[in-house]
Amino acid sequence: MLLSVSGMAQQAIVRGVIFNEQQVPQSGVNITWSGGGTQTDESGFYTLSIPPEKTIQLNFSHIAYKAIKAQFNLKENEMVEFNPILNAKVEQISDVVITANTTDQLSGITSLTPETVRKIPGANPGVENLLQALPGVSSNNELSTQYAVRGGNYDENLVYINDIEVYRPFLIRSGQQEGLSIINPDLVRDIDFSAGGFQAKYGDKLSSVLDITYKRPVEFAASADVSLLGASLSAEGISENKKFTAIGGARYWDNSLLVDAKQTQTNYRPRFTDLQTYLTYTFNPKFSIDFLGTVAVNSYNYEPQTRQTNFGTLADPVALVVVYNGQEQDRYETYFGALSSTYQPNEQLDLKFTASAYHTQEQEHYDIAAQYALGTPNTTIGSANAGEVDFTQAIGSQLTHARNDLDALIFNLQHKGQFIKDEHQLDWGLKYAHENIRDRLQEYEIIDSAGFSVRPPLEEFVNEQPYEPFDAPLAPFTSRRAQNTVSIDRVMGYLQYSKRINWSSAKAWFNAGIRSQFWTVSGLDIPSTSQQVVSPRGQFSLKPNWKSDMLFRLAAGIYHQPPFYRELRNDQGQVVPDVEAQRSVHLVLGNDWSFDMWGRPFTLTSEAYFKNLDNVNTYTLENVRIRYRAANDAEAYAYGLDLRLSGEFVPGTDSWISLGLLKTEENIQDRGFIARPTDQRFKMAFLFQDYVPRIPDMKLYLKMVYQTGLPGGSPSYADPYLYQTRLPFYFRSDVGFLYTIINSERSSLRNCFIKELSTGIEIFNIFDRQNSITNTYVRDAATRQQYAVPNYLTPRVFNIRLSARF
Repeated sequence: MLLSVSGMAQQAIVRGVIFNEQQVPQSGVNITWSGGGTQTDESGFYTLSIPPEKTIQLNFSHIAYKAIKAQFNLKENEMVEFNPILNAKVEQISDVVITANTTDQLSGITSLTPETVRKIPGANPGVENLLQALPGVSSNNELSTQYAVRGGNYDENLVYINDIEVYRPFLIRSGQQEGLSIINPDLVRDIDFSAGGFQAKYGDKLSSVLDITYKRPVEFAASADVSLLGASLSAEGISENKKFTAIGGARYWDNSLLVDAKQTQTNYRPRFTDLQTYLTYTFNPKFSIDFLGTVAVNSYNYEPQTRQTNFGTLADPVALVVVYNGQEQDRYETYFGALSSTYQPNEQLDLKFTASAYHTQEQEHYDIAAQYALGTPNTTIGSANAGEVDFTQAIGSQLTHARNDLDALIFNLQHKGQFIKDEHQLDWGLKYAHENIRDRLQEYEIIDSAGFSVRPPLEEFVNEQPYEPFDAPLAPFTSRRAQNTVSIDRVMGYLQYSKRINWSSAKAWFNAGIRSQFWTVSGLDIPSTSQQVVSPRGQFSLKPNWKSDMLFRLAAGIYHQPPFYRELRNDQGQVVPDVEAQRSVHLVLGNDWSFDMWGRPFTLTSEAYFKNLDNVNTYTLENVRIRYRAANDAEAYAYGLDLRLSGEFVPGTDSWISLGLLKTEENIQDRGFIARPTDQRFKMAFLFQDYVPRIPDMKLYLKMVYQTGLPGGSPSYADPYLYQTRLPFYFRSDVGFLYTIINSERSSLRNCFIKELSTGIEIFNIFDRQNSITNTYVRDAATRQQYAVPNYLTPRVFNIRLSARF
């Protein structure tokens, strides 16, 4: 036994990361020798022990790449790093050549790794959490999955799952009400994102496209993830005859841990649940059908009790103290189903037919009374009562009421086709959509300051009490009442052509297409109105035969956004059927430079862009709620520069640094240009993955975002030309430490039903930065002074997480 143990200790180690030709770490590569072997994990990493003082030949093999061999003769306890690059194995079957697909890079699409999405920490984890680390994408609310791209708003982004457009709830006001994103990261196979200048095959929005593809299983697998914020389960499998595949996921989310850490003390009972499934059946190699289904029920019960917010300066500290009475009960139910059939009569032609339905039922009911007072907090450093309010002066009360209900049914019929021959590609599509919305908007706000009712902010009224009697009728501070029944019918189609070109010693690719939409708005007591738009778009990419690996891209087009229901409804709730489509002329110039640094691959992606907009439907933004003026009364522009350096800052991992510069302004009714609500001038984000070299199963994931303040915090009723102040800058850093307890690919547990078991801790907002999303305005009738009290987001929060794959 002693001789055996001694022999085991006398080992040498070969380790490293295996890449493919695109410098992407390759998982599932077999490394073998006559005495054993191992396999690379998802990050392409491997480690293997071999006998010292002997010549050992290692074989590196993968089904999609050419095998390579390498010999090693190492000393006892010596460790070397070997990072080979596998060349693609090109196989000819009939007339089909299997090679790498680089169309995404040519068309300016950013592809993200689903495994990274599942492991990067965030207060609201998922695909949108990772998007926030990209340049040009901004989000100032960690509880929200909504994002703005290059000066656009939350409604200007397209989201597709398996070529089917999906929608978000309508009535969401704050990030903490949102719950789960419709995208389940456990089911995702591919993530493609374009921040502008996208092709005609994508829909009619002004800002961006997020294209998600769900997995099609090849074997049985399952996963589970449990944390203090919720749990998720997923399973996938394939039938014995390989014709039927199924994948499904269930999620439960409860962000009480985050909301309870905020300054408002509440009784908070959120219930966010989600079920999804994706089923496919292949009748023969030419014909298959698939079904995508989603059920989401989000219940949000909120009963605030007290709040204390300290603001001001050390020389003039102020505290707002609020006592609440009442509650809010919101519920959002979403049902989505899509049935698709794919027919491939030959290897060049692909035809797809899809029918889908989306149904959402939403309610927003609340009655909350608040009595508030201003006071002076104790600022004595070292005092046991530091931060507590010494005395207060009652200044007013507030009553908010809402009975908002919405029922929306959206039905789609769609056909898409694709024909590829040699270097030519033709894409086309036709879609019919019917949208039926029933909406009741009923809300008001009453403000009383020191016993005097505060009248609407835009009303000219002088209160001379007690010197003159008050004889005007009482009126709420704000009031909105409307009831709408609206139907929208849309017919849209596109046609585009792409071709690869050998241009002298360089390679080029271009895409040219056109898209059109015709829609009709009608409804109860609403005159029928029809409109049509046409959107030409084009892209060109050039890869010169230079020593440096460079790719240049140019994209231009006219993009229209026909109004959805929320854009037809003005700030008082009335529907304006003749609202025109907003229009934007895009010009995007990009460059990808791939190079080696520190012996590892890196890519610097640069994009400069300019957007000129007219028929702009201006809006107000409060937290995440958008209210349009429905007037097409403005013109606007946006320009900027996005930079992203991505690569292996640590061998075998994918990290990046991104930088975004932006300026966007609008001119409302020819009053002059002012900053738009999403004018995010500067952004810097950092996504970093690391591991302990001697303990590769101990990993670190870090996401850090810094953004300058938005033009916000003013009252939603205010004239934007009078309020152009900005919120403070947004800075947040989330970090996760994960240790892999079981990894069957690098251990003797190859036959264990648990493929991977990990546990760790996550720290959200590690620097405990007080970020604010809006301001609450309170006023003192005696002094007629108005105070802007910041509404802070979540502080530092700790989370424990356990993940398993089977």
